[in-house]
Amino acid sequence: VLALAAARASAQPPVWTIRGARGAALLFGSVHLLPTGLDWRPRALTQAVSEADELWFELPIDQATNAEAVRLASRRGILPRGERLSDHLTADQNARLGRVAASLGVARAGFETMRPWFAEVTLSLLVDERAGAAASQGVEAQIETVAPPTARRRSFETARQQIAFLADAAMADQVAVLDETLREIEERPDSYGRMVGEWMTGDLKGLAADALEPLRRASPTTYRRLITERNRRWAAALRRRLARPGAIVVVVGMGHLVGPDGVPALMKAGGAQVEGPD
Repeated sequence: VLALAAARASAQPPVWTIRGARGAALLFGSVHLLPTGLDWRPRALTQAVSEADELWFELPIDQATNAEAVRLASRRGILPRGERLSDHLTADQNARLGRVAASLGVARAGFETMRPWFAEVTLSLLVDERAGAAASQGVEAQIETVAPPTARRRSFETARQQIAFLADAAMADQVAVLDETLREIEERPDSYGRMVGEWMTGDLKGLAADALEPLRRASPTTYRRLITERNRRWAAALRRRLARPGAIVVVVGMGHLVGPDGVPALMKAGGAQVEGPD
């Protein structure tokens, strides 16, 4: 809470400008859920959105995509009949899940039918919502409300692809990521506010340490699937798009823009002109 309060007074989320062979793009890192009333918009982003020919998001920002994601997550996130989440966890992990569920005011039994990845996503959302965050206040939703209708909407992925990145992970990797999230909720209950504060003040090293390193440590395979490989595909798609004229705004999760695996670093390594924080 203190980190977020301090960040409000010095809001400066990072922005990158990338110039390709013929086109130019402004890159902005999103926090998908935010509290109401947070003044986070950099002036450069506001101007770029108003003048954009195209807006690129991770997913289409519409009700149909949201509904598909919920449907797929509900189907692919449930264990086969007769299996329980507790069967896949150690005694310590089960105890930790019980404590975390109690701290969030939800029933431990409600997680028993969930695959580990779905339990992890559900817990993460509950933690964010406890901090007052909502998807309706997130960066993508807010940009969509002010973007001109003339700007063409594009997306890097589909809901089916995003759910598959999580659901297709090996059970051991799913459990490792769930365990890391449970530990963070218990040991660092202020993690959401701290990361939003780091985003608001442009603390890229802090974001890398808090948003990326725990995942990399828990499951290098999942980190590669969710971060490294997707960033490479997005950078390749953006490179192809910037071979044509146009003013582009790209908005994806902040974790995809940070560090040597981030999209700005990949674009720079590929020969694009990149302006913005390292």
